[in-house]
Amino acid sequence: MRRARYVITGSVVAAAVIALTVLGSTTTTTATTTSTVEATTTTTTTAATQASNLACATKIVTKWSLVPLANQTVVVSVNALDLAAMAPAAQAGFGGIILFGTSAPAGMAGIVAHLQTLTPDKYPMLIMTDEEGGGVERLTNVVGSFPWAQTMGKTMTAAQITATGLRAGKALKAAGVNMDLAPVLDVDGRSVEPGEADPDGFRSFGGSPSLVATDGTAFMEGLIEAKVTVVVKHFPGLGGASRNTDYGPATTKPWSVLKGTALVPFERAIAVGVPALMLSNASVPGLTTLPAGLSPVVILELRQNLGFKGLLVTDSLSAGAISARHLSAAQAAVKALAAGADLILAGSAGTPAASETFAKDISRSIVSAVVHGALARSTLVDAAAQVLATRNTLTCPPAP
Repeated sequence: MRRARYVITGSVVAAAVIALTVLGSTTTTTATTTSTVEATTTTTTTAATQASNLACATKIVTKWSLVPLANQTVVVSVNALDLAAMAPAAQAGFGGIILFGTSAPAGMAGIVAHLQTLTPDKYPMLIMTDEEGGGVERLTNVVGSFPWAQTMGKTMTAAQITATGLRAGKALKAAGVNMDLAPVLDVDGRSVEPGEADPDGFRSFGGSPSLVATDGTAFMEGLIEAKVTVVVKHFPGLGGASRNTDYGPATTKPWSVLKGTALVPFERAIAVGVPALMLSNASVPGLTTLPAGLSPVVILELRQNLGFKGLLVTDSLSAGAISARHLSAAQAAVKALAAGADLILAGSAGTPAASETFAKDISRSIVSAVVHGALARSTLVDAAAQVLATRNTLTCPPAP
């Protein structure tokens, strides 16, 4: 999501002194080999666990009727200060709530805990926000401030960036937020505030694919250590896009260019096990004329060629790039799910009642699409299972 108040903050994280011990060549080689084996084993084990969890989630949601299935794929938007009014959304089984605004309500953790007790079968919702740093910050009264990604990329080591992500993640987790729509992995070296002409600028760690891969993954690892679900964005990369998709249609750089540049950070994140990824609303010359989040071709690249197995989240389907195609958010949601996306973001922080009505309209459109054959029920089941598996460790009895 990129609907944010872009304000440069003056916060700077002090540099830490990192002491490195130089080892002999034989010892270093042995340690590296051992580390590589351990990392490979851990990654394989994690992948197997995630696959088992997803399979269990699929068994569970297959039994659900259409309305709960559709609701599970939709996120409700709300100002954080109105969070306590989200009880109906929790009871309806919506997949998540996205928080806007810069202030958390008093006792937010308790409010979230109460909402989670209201969900059907007590499966926790995704409680998410955009906490990137710099001018894209939420809940600053509990999370505090930290620099733009580009500032971090220029002034911090990877270890310091991980520590920043960990600190932010712990604060989010303590407030009840279990998902951060960050970090931005777009490659953009322009030192400008994000706006209509450039969606990234300071939001990017820099103009070098390898730097963005290293620093973006470092921030991601800090959040993961804090047990916050990470959503990297905006695949396949908005760096150098023709404009900000919030304001209207946009194109990325050509696919032939993106494959050797913009994909590098996403490939790194996928390799180390990122759990969720956000699709952009820009079209990709040479690959698709559709917004990436509505494109089966883009999602096929992710699933088959890049091997991503996790949750696919749309960017806001209320964006100008979507409405310019004469699509309502509800219509776009059906197309996104049909293309292979799992979780729908749309809307803004209106009144709680208006936000819930908006989310229900999207859900009704999804149900209608299944009933009338425009969306396969099996596709909706797959999406709902991904959402359920992302925030739940599930146990299913073995097949007889």
